[in-house]
Amino acid sequence: MTTDERLDRLSERVDAIAQSVELLTTLHRDLEQQTAARFADTLGFINRLARVADAHEQRLDRMEGN
Repeated sequence: MTTDERLDRLSERVDAIAQSVELLTTLHRDLEQQTAARFADTLGFINRLARVADAHEQRLDRMEGN
């Protein structure tokens, strides 16, 4: 194998690695966005549950006061 052939082969490998890194970067970014969206949804659910629990507690307090 000549030096030029080795350089061509090495160049192809570097290109393949670069493409793999780009793909992994894109996948990672997408996963981060999905995780952030799920976290925001979960936080919203928790806040709603807290409001429901507070409303029930107030209702029980009123019932006990009567």
